[in-house]
Amino acid sequence: MMPILDRWNRITMLLGSRWPASLALLMVRLALAGVFWRSGRTKVVEGTWLQLSDATRYLFATEYTGVPLPPDLAAHLSLWGETFLPILVVMGLATRLSALGLFTMTMAIQTFVYPDAWWPVHSLWVALALVLISRGGGTLSLDAAIARNYGRGVPG
Repeated sequence: MMPILDRWNRITMLLGSRWPASLALLMVRLALAGVFWRSGRTKVVEGTWLQLSDATRYLFATEYTGVPLPPDLAAHLSLWGETFLPILVVMGLATRLSALGLFTMTMAIQTFVYPDAWWPVHSLWVALALVLISRGGGTLSLDAAIARNYGRGVPG
């Protein structure tokens, strides 16, 4: 029985080490960013980066009326958040702050737009964001490269 436990302990130590954990954090970053990036791309005129489509303006004026901001401002903030925060998360730059932004967007969507979508959709987005807020981007991130350049080691 001890050889099995010894092997198990070695395997779990290996999987919990720096590189496998950083690979897992990279996958979390890609998964969370992908959700918001794809949503942001549906809000623009095709072929543009930040030009809101008429359909998006209409949605914010009619369907998303629970958002406590003027519809045009809410639409623009949503687009900017869904464009720039995923880019930062994928690069692992200001990962914790960017993930906090996506967490905040998720909670706003949950509260003001789709309150019935907690399970299974928004709960998963929140879980992914909380992993990044608590753990950072890992070794495979610009945050880690910057920290190494300034002699602070890899951020938690």
